[in-house]
Amino acid sequence: MAGGREVVIGFEVLRGWQNEPVVKIVSVASATFRFKNPYKIAEHCSSENGLNGADGHVEYKELHTVLTGAVADFAHLYANGLSKYTFLAGLTERPIHNVEDLKFPPPVSFNHKRWFTLPCHKFARYFCATKPAHSLYD
Repeated sequence: MAGGREVVIGFEVLRGWQNEPVVKIVSVASATFRFKNPYKIAEHCSSENGLNGADGHVEYKELHTVLTGAVADFAHLYANGLSKYTFLAGLTERPIHNVEDLKFPPPVSFNHKRWFTLPCHKFARYFCATKPAHSLYD
């Protein structure tokens, strides 16, 4: 593990049969992983985040292995929000820090040099897992 390296882990989920979170996309630094479903989920897009149940190329049973490998070189792991922090803390078996606990000023108070747009996503509540992770490195 390299000292001093930090990373924000972003992810998006669909809801499973018993309303449990089913991870579809995980973003760690510049790597993004799309997971297959652990069981049959409707192939329509989620109205919450635009994710499709049919998407994914990594077997779901590999979620822990892939995530553990992706964060292995980072000394400090961060998640944005209590629900993501709680979920990742149990999954990674490593200390996770909640970005919200750092009390950063609201994003609207910054003068951004670069803006990210996601023209392919037509869902108002869609948050691309890659965008927050990349934006913290600029």
